[in-house]
Amino acid sequence: MIAVREQEIEKKFQSRTTPLFIPFITAGDPSLEATVKIALALEQAGADILELGVPYSDPLADGPTIQGASARALRNGVNIETCVRLAGQMREQGLTIPVILFTYYNPVLQYGIESLFQLMRKQGVDGILIPDLPVEESGEVIALSKQYSIPLISLVAPTSKQRIRKIAEQAEGFIYCVSSLGVTGTRNQLSDGVEDFLKEVRANSKVPIAVGFGISTPEQMQQLAPFADGLIVGSALVKTIEANSELLQNADTAEKGLENIKRFVQNLKCGVR
Repeated sequence: MIAVREQEIEKKFQSRTTPLFIPFITAGDPSLEATVKIALALEQAGADILELGVPYSDPLADGPTIQGASARALRNGVNIETCVRLAGQMREQGLTIPVILFTYYNPVLQYGIESLFQLMRKQGVDGILIPDLPVEESGEVIALSKQYSIPLISLVAPTSKQRIRKIAEQAEGFIYCVSSLGVTGTRNQLSDGVEDFLKEVRANSKVPIAVGFGISTPEQMQQLAPFADGLIVGSALVKTIEANSELLQNADTAEKGLENIKRFVQNLKCGVR
């Protein structure tokens, strides 16, 4: 029986002394069993919150790295229900950090919005993030998120100040700040103006702010740490998982693959110690 969880995301941000480390992984890449082990390894390596990505055939916000992971997971038969139940398996095996389901709106709608919130509640999911759901059309999801105490995490991009204010006004849990326009992917350098953008979001937000899209080095982590409450790493980690895929899927070498992932995370976190 998975214990009912309340405001775990808020508790994490309240107790932080440095920006939270928030990794993103794609559920089912390279396999469902490996995903559970990776999640546990990430917590051991110092992850504070986990973003669990639902593989989707048309991931508009994702670059080639995460698109590739989605394609591999879809070939493994992974869907939105599989992902939520996978979070439950992580809980049963000892994962304690908050889990946020990262999904597009079509799978949510197909599964049934309230049915999904009921399942997330039972399986120990702490939040949901839907990048293609505009704030103007999010009323039903927000109402259910409040009913089931599973916050809808808002994304905000460096667009107009009016747009930033509108999104910040209804944000719950934390705001995911997109560091640059475009899709996910590692970048050699961060966009000009990202610090001013984060200051603008901070000025309008009543909840913590986290930044992602393109963070892949300790130096980038260090640059952004003074301006954000959380740092999100996706594509660089997904690349590392892909590079260790063969190791992770072999019982004799899985531990070596997990150690390589933990080493990557610990190296990244050197930027914010």
